[in-house]
Amino acid sequence: MTPANHQDPTRAAHRGQAPVPARPQPSHAPELRAAARGLGRRRFLTVTGAAAALAFSVNLPTAGTASAAELDAARLTDDPFTLGVASGDPQPDSVLLWTRLAPSPYQADSGLPAQRVEVSWELALDARFRRVVRRGRTTAHPEFHHTVHVEVDHLAPGHVYHYRFRAGRYVSPAGRTRTAPARHGRAADLTFGLVSCQRYDQGYYTAYRHLAEDDVDFVLHLGDYLYEYAVNATGGSRAYPAGTLPAHFAHETVTLEDYRLRYALYKSDPDLRAAHAAHPFVVTWDDHETENNYAGDTPENSVPPEEFLLRRAAAYRAYWENMPLRRPQLPDGPDLRLYRRLHWGRLAQFDVLDTRQYRSNQAYGDGWQFPGPESEDPARTLTGDAQERWLINGWHRSDARWNVVPQQVTFSQRYNSTSTPSKVSMDSWDGYPASRERVLAGAQAAGVDNLMVLTGDVHVSYGFDIKRDFDDPDSRTVGTEIVTTSVTSGGNGSAKPSNWDTLMTANPHLRFFNGLRGYATVSLGRESARADFKTVSHVTTEGAPLTTAGSFVTEAGEPGLKPA
Repeated sequence: MTPANHQDPTRAAHRGQAPVPARPQPSHAPELRAAARGLGRRRFLTVTGAAAALAFSVNLPTAGTASAAELDAARLTDDPFTLGVASGDPQPDSVLLWTRLAPSPYQADSGLPAQRVEVSWELALDARFRRVVRRGRTTAHPEFHHTVHVEVDHLAPGHVYHYRFRAGRYVSPAGRTRTAPARHGRAADLTFGLVSCQRYDQGYYTAYRHLAEDDVDFVLHLGDYLYEYAVNATGGSRAYPAGTLPAHFAHETVTLEDYRLRYALYKSDPDLRAAHAAHPFVVTWDDHETENNYAGDTPENSVPPEEFLLRRAAAYRAYWENMPLRRPQLPDGPDLRLYRRLHWGRLAQFDVLDTRQYRSNQAYGDGWQFPGPESEDPARTLTGDAQERWLINGWHRSDARWNVVPQQVTFSQRYNSTSTPSKVSMDSWDGYPASRERVLAGAQAAGVDNLMVLTGDVHVSYGFDIKRDFDDPDSRTVGTEIVTTSVTSGGNGSAKPSNWDTLMTANPHLRFFNGLRGYATVSLGRESARADFKTVSHVTTEGAPLTTAGSFVTEAGEPGLKPA
């Protein structure tokens, strides 16, 4: 997310103004630099000739790497499960289980040699593991930073399962996950959580502790799982004793090692680990998992394109390694297809979007600007053509009661003043109005009656009515947008931000606005959906209670938010 008054000097320089100095060149492996120079902007990391490029291979290690020595897990002397467990992307007949071996998570090698480690796993119907239904073994490869992704299939739909891992004499914490209902089953209801924007050094993850105890079927993470910015030795607003965190966290993430270490820092938080263990997650990224407000292969700052793609490849690789994602999401160099479709019986279809990797560059140098010919160019896209077609074609085939679109940036029109014209955010869908119009027209053509868009990014809670024509207050309401606030980003926040009156007046389709931290839950039924905006009073110290700041319902076939 870019602050409202931000004007990126590099983007401005592309339009003839003075450029800012380039940041120092990061220490990517020399072999990767050579591959980048010799093979062009996008495909340089798919070759396998350079030894360093093997770290970015799309396949499991093969000859030359899989033959590396195996570490006898019995020789582990420290608990390797310091970063917990996770599960994700529930399917009717399978679950995805994740862990990472890291006896010393704040070290670059995680306290393990570059050797394979055998890990066993088991899946049970009960929390005491007396009724184990599946078990097996897998390998934690050093090329994947000793992460483990296990896809357990041939399971019963609509069931809760418990899982755990073993390495040597160590047993991981137990996790709880579930399968989705049968694909064409008539699921009666569903409740899921919404989270986003969890900057580590701006507060404690109290919201995650509450979410771990909440009764939800899964959690949708809508981006900014980590931030690339430096974290000082006291953890910023967490105010740890001096020297608590190692010095290597005190610089921006650029290389693969940087991103891997930053995930270790975030995942070391006990409240985040508790939420992952309690519920399966469905994840998508925004910008900070790589770099603030990048657009496709255009970086925020003035660096050569191949330099940024090296960084993007490192960020994408570390993201896949540390998220509960399936094999189709394995990165291919600087590319990773994150958009995907999930179903909850015939109750809901989830079209998870990626509005960062394929977008056109932000218009007018980014930030909040007046709309004009550049931002309104019909050729501009937020999703890319292929993803846009995939989304609309999926709606034409949908048999779901609710068509839900988890994505990153504010979809509904959002004016920041009551004057005409008003500035809008060039990083949101307002900066790509033709792209939004194509999506809304596609939903209309597909006969989507119950459209729900889910959003993060902006560090506040919003509830919007989606209008067919936002400039006409009497235009038909065609859907609902639920925007979840941040977990910590932005600090404590306030229930009524200073621009509350302005935004509520300038945007009559805005039904709810709150600036505290927390999360949201959405409950879907056959006849209606309910959104609850849950907040904590503070994040810079631990232990804040949870409050429901607002609750709204929308009726099936009659879109529009009404107070519950």
